[in-house]
Amino acid sequence: MGLAALFLSGCASVLPLSGDYSRLNSRFSDTEPALSGNGRYLAMVTNRGGRQDLALYDIEQKRFLEIPRLNRRNALVESPSLSRSARYIAYVVSERGRPEIALYDRITQRRQMLTTGFRGPVRNPSISPDGRYVAFESGRHGQWDIEVFDRGASIQLDQVVGAPSDGADQEATPNAQ
Repeated sequence: MGLAALFLSGCASVLPLSGDYSRLNSRFSDTEPALSGNGRYLAMVTNRGGRQDLALYDIEQKRFLEIPRLNRRNALVESPSLSRSARYIAYVVSERGRPEIALYDRITQRRQMLTTGFRGPVRNPSISPDGRYVAFESGRHGQWDIEVFDRGASIQLDQVVGAPSDGADQEATPNAQ
């Protein structure tokens, strides 16, 4: 489905009730859209719940999905970025007035703070399709620089089931002569 079709299907003449998570393009403010690598999921910052929260929309099923333990009272979220199948969501969260880069795993429903103790401001995270790397802007040297956080080789990657890997973990086979 193209974006024009998505936009048109999301429009409605009836205004939804407060906190309505049933459709896109409501009377609420939805900003900072981010698509998953497979194009199925759309993350956004919304005020549908009466505060600034992160929401996840399944484009195929035309419905919002639950993301337990991600949004918290007295916290502002912004700049979402999604891995290939939206298993991982990288975003900026400000609690106690200090922005940090957070990573949420939809399978474990856990949040990990990636920049705790990091000196200087951070913004605009971007997660790799497989979920291993998170790039973001850092102001720790008095100017905006790019940082890349490597989550490590032992994490569960967001991969397409049955897709071949890059070959790094396969055994080398000698050529037959």
